[in-house]
Amino acid sequence: MALEIKVPTVGESISEVTIARWNKNDGDYVEMDELLCELESDKATFELNAEAAGVLTRKGNEGDTIKVGDIIAIIDTAAAKPAGAKAATPSAKKTNETKAEIKIELPKSDVKETYATGSPSPAAAKILAEKGIDPKDVRGTGIAGRITKADAIAAELKVTHNEGRARNERSEKMSSLRKTVSRRLVAVKNETAMLTTFNEVDMKPIMDLRNQFKNQFKEAHGVNLGFMSFFTKAVCAALKQYPAVNAYINGEEIVYHDYCDISIAVSAPKGLVVPVIRNAESMSLAEIEKEVVLLATKARENKLSIEEMTGGTFTITNGGVFGSMLSTPIINAPQSAILGMHNIVERPVVKDGQIVIRPIMYVALSYDHRIIDGRESVGFLVKVKQCLENPALLLNEGNDLNKLLLGL
Repeated sequence: MALEIKVPTVGESISEVTIARWNKNDGDYVEMDELLCELESDKATFELNAEAAGVLTRKGNEGDTIKVGDIIAIIDTAAAKPAGAKAATPSAKKTNETKAEIKIELPKSDVKETYATGSPSPAAAKILAEKGIDPKDVRGTGIAGRITKADAIAAELKVTHNEGRARNERSEKMSSLRKTVSRRLVAVKNETAMLTTFNEVDMKPIMDLRNQFKNQFKEAHGVNLGFMSFFTKAVCAALKQYPAVNAYINGEEIVYHDYCDISIAVSAPKGLVVPVIRNAESMSLAEIEKEVVLLATKARENKLSIEEMTGGTFTITNGGVFGSMLSTPIINAPQSAILGMHNIVERPVVKDGQIVIRPIMYVALSYDHRIIDGRESVGFLVKVKQCLENPALLLNEGNDLNKLLLGL
């Protein structure tokens, strides 16, 4: 019997997908629930599994675009299983093991070895395989030493140069995700009155707190204490004071929120994604850190669902992990504002009439001037600065930092 495998419906606004990678070849015998391929929509990547056991016939190649509901493969369920066939490889979504702990932190002077060190992204792996380059011979410049697509292209050009063809060019079809990101970014620039305001934050109080409590925090909560939880809590406090920054324009109306769903920009193998921390205003530092680790891990493994990436009310992006000193982030529509974090650099500053050295971070708030006035944008950024330079302000009451950090 020939069983038709069709592209499933993955979201209301998604009408087509791209075949990102086949995990099985034509004529392979597959078991039920075995991973067949990875499909990429303009919002997320998801897996397609075999609905029955049998011999596979593929109906598309990697890079092909297929409409939702069309046939992507056929499984001959009457075919006998070949002798000596390997056991099925389970889908990654059925594996409950946590591969690694991911941290979103500002860069440090030394990079420690992690699971990602020397590991190529899917796009990089494809380039290296086509050129026959061993990933062990490529130095990764991505987060935690991961080999990025740019690293793979550089390695490919190096090999080409050694072969006497130093001026090669290559074309690659834009992914659905990249095309959607491109359209949205241009739309934001054209349809909003976007401005950016800047400030600087003395990070010494936060850094001192982390050094003082990091071991107790890890022991109490099982997760590391990073910068993102402090920034998220500071942003929530500022959004409460300046609700227009947490609102958006819908036609001729302004929609306000009495909750803070904070989108965290994460660099994933196939592009930038923004998973959402729901009701961040009611979460503790530990709860935020755990959610950041969970969402970042899913992003790195392309396992984020569409629901996990939609509905945010405000976005935080951290260019500091790539070494950025200052930038003007673009608003994540339909939101009205986005906060940009940057790297921490020791700078001379004046404190109480004396020149001292402090770890300083520049922060930037890009906002839609149609809904947010200058007074509100500047006031918002000042409130964030105050909360970070005096973390006790993040407490709802009292001045007990043990309660803030350890929940005691």
